[in-house]
Amino acid sequence: MSAFPTLCTLNYLLADLLLLQSSYPPPLSIRRGIYCTILAQVNLLPHPLPFIQQIMSNINLIIEERPADIGNFMVGRLLPFRGKRMVGPFIFIDHMGPVSMDERHNMDVAPHPHIGLSTLTYLFEGHIMHRDTLGTVMEINPGEVNWMTAGKGIVHSERTPDYLRGLNKNLHGLQIWVALPKHLEEMDPEFVHISKEEIPAWEQDGVHYKLIAGEAFGKRSPVPAYCKLFLIEIKSKERTTVKIGHELTGEAGMYILEGSVESEGFTYEPKRILVAKDSSLCEFTINANTTVYIFGGEPFPESRHIYWNFVASNLELIEKAKANWAAQLFPKIEGETGFVPLPPSDPSVKQKQ
Repeated sequence: MSAFPTLCTLNYLLADLLLLQSSYPPPLSIRRGIYCTILAQVNLLPHPLPFIQQIMSNINLIIEERPADIGNFMVGRLLPFRGKRMVGPFIFIDHMGPVSMDERHNMDVAPHPHIGLSTLTYLFEGHIMHRDTLGTVMEINPGEVNWMTAGKGIVHSERTPDYLRGLNKNLHGLQIWVALPKHLEEMDPEFVHISKEEIPAWEQDGVHYKLIAGEAFGKRSPVPAYCKLFLIEIKSKERTTVKIGHELTGEAGMYILEGSVESEGFTYEPKRILVAKDSSLCEFTINANTTVYIFGGEPFPESRHIYWNFVASNLELIEKAKANWAAQLFPKIEGETGFVPLPPSDPSVKQKQ
């Protein structure tokens, strides 16, 4: 057993006792920061701890990927998170893969419903066939965007295309939900497919940018978003400093897909989201061969509830959607027979906000 935990505990108790003896003892969170900073300076802590970073930098929160099951497929869930339900209008982010599937395994997410949101699918590798109750049949390929607005209700399925079944294949990408403004939560559903050639892309100071959705840098993505938001891909083959705070409004988060970034003396690696305290101060060093996604926008004045695939500012809309799906009153997808059942509700658990 290492002496490190005991040594840290003794030093913590001593430092805390001394601080409490002062005329104006600081709060516990500040006392922790002071004692850990001292220990780190004398090499008693191997790495700076997250709460020191939150005190000393523009990083307000660090969210790690958590495994989640979406049927026969495992993903890394990033949002929602207990400490941060939304970043701007972004309410849900899943990192799919990377996964390799042999000839016996496929992605098969059966028909399931949504209300009150727009979904954005963006692939790095692989192919998915999308079908929905609007009659849409659309394959999405790497670099393209599928943007589906659920509004008052839509049902869709996501499966490996027929021509890839029985073959080895890979899949890797992001699935994102953006909540709708309150006055559009019950709008008619829509679906839009955006080719990779339509997405604004440019290079500046050796850094490659792509505006997948929203507005920034004086540019606008063709994705028909219904609120102020941005989703930006940033890639660099060389180590350089990126200063884009003046291009962002509202809240901002960064997802590190590969490589690493540095901010105010700390290094951050993949499979995590960094949430900024102030998007206007968004400045970081991007290391060589790194890809990150900056996302966010103006937050809504009202909170949002989320239950399963349903998002709404009003719990009555969610309860109505739950009842309708349980009774199979949503429209049906032509050619599909199965469906994902409504997960059981626990009456002791409140709806997520």
